Amino acid sequence: MTRRIVRTIVQTSTAAIFTFIVIFFLDRHYRVLPNAIHTYLPTHHHGSVITDITLTTCSSLNPFSSCKLDPKKWHRVEKDLYLKQSVLSSAYLHVQRKREEELTSEDKVVIDVTVGRLNPSKSSENSDSEEKWESRPGGLWIKRSSKRGVSDSKSAVTAVDVLFGDDAIEARAGWMLTGSTALLLDGGRKFHAAHITVRRGAPVEITKPVPRVRDNGRYKIMQLADIHFSTGVGKCRDSLPGGWDEKHGGKCEADTRTIDFIERVIEEERPDLVVLSGDQVNGETSPDTQSAIFKYAQLLIKHKIPYVSIFGNHDDEGSMSRAAQMELIEALPYSLSKAGPVDVDGVGNYYIEVLAQGSSGHSAITVYLLDTHAYSPNERKYHGYDWLKQNQIDWFRQTAKGLKKAHKEYRKHHMDVAFIHIPIPEYRDMNLTIVGEWMREASTAPAYNSGFYGALVEEGVMMVSCGQ
Repeated sequence: MTRRIVRTIVQTSTAAIFTFIVIFFLDRHYRVLPNAIHTYLPTHHHGSVITDITLTTCSSLNPFSSCKLDPKKWHRVEKDLYLKQSVLSSAYLHVQRKREEELTSEDKVVIDVTVGRLNPSKSSENSDSEEKWESRPGGLWIKRSSKRGVSDSKSAVTAVDVLFGDDAIEARAGWMLTGSTALLLDGGRKFHAAHITVRRGAPVEITKPVPRVRDNGRYKIMQLADIHFSTGVGKCRDSLPGGWDEKHGGKCEADTRTIDFIERVIEEERPDLVVLSGDQVNGETSPDTQSAIFKYAQLLIKHKIPYVSIFGNHDDEGSMSRAAQMELIEALPYSLSKAGPVDVDGVGNYYIEVLAQGSSGHSAITVYLLDTHAYSPNERKYHGYDWLKQNQIDWFRQTAKGLKKAHKEYRKHHMDVAFIHIPIPEYRDMNLTIVGEWMREASTAPAYNSGFYGALVEEGVMMVSCGQ
């Protein structure tokens, strides 16, 4: 009797699993289930899909031109494609988007996007396919499909953005530039090239790496300070090696040289963690901060190196605030950066723990990072740069004291280090141990001393490193 019951249960379970697989397969390809049931399946995309894309151009000389479309139908990507560098013209990308359950039989889902002067179907191997390329302004071409189930497919475009510069690169997981051709806008090379980038399918969930000391007991931290990336390739401002002009025709692309240099150092040093200690972005030459951020992020992602970042005095002089930048950086692969407590001055007051070797759950190194802000809030009294505020120092002290008990459980010597951008006043004290040499500029430490050095000493921090 018992065997018969077990056999019945097994047969019923097998039939149920087989039925589910069949329904799953049919619904994935032909959408046989009603929305009320389909939305609970793992294939359902719970966000929006793009149903159309277009571009509008407007001119201050033409009062009848408009860069706005019906907001009930269209969502505007809030990036002027001229990056506000054109006196007369502006241009914006617009998308129509709907949630899958809102799609009607008349709706089509965008499944491909490209840019060019000619119809892509003329050079496409699948030119006889049911879906045809549709032309939009600016050399934009889109392909749409009304097939059942396409909204759940990996080809469905679910988000659209714009990146700028001839060296534009995508760093977000699941996103991809549509090609090397920029949008065809009036003005040509006079303005930064605008490149379409898209995401297909649902957002990719990012798994954050866990920093850990190597099995040989070593852990190498590389600091990148003041790399000053721009939108586009940038221009060299510092002195160049002798004979550079003749060898390279007088052209020096600053960001290209910086990326090449960083990559050589990474390949030689093979760091376990990279600390970006501020001024990653040169604000005044970065009308699109996002494009500048992706340059260094993609380089570290490519080499699979975890990284943390803080801000300098130039990072938020471009198109994005500190808070907006950190929100973007936090979501990137291999980034361990954090905005930090909202009730503490600045953005980027946080710490990370580097675990001991093997499978240990104990911290071997604590890396503290703090935001030193930008320029003095009281220039008449304290000329120069800003300083760490009292609530930041209090947060550091409380955090360090709170971690001490756990750190004592580590059998070996635990190490605490800290990184900031603007030097503290003690960097002028030549009696302290300073690693490195004064090269081309003196310390830019603030005139006001808020006492952070004393807190570092009290809490046993072995090293504090800065940018400039």
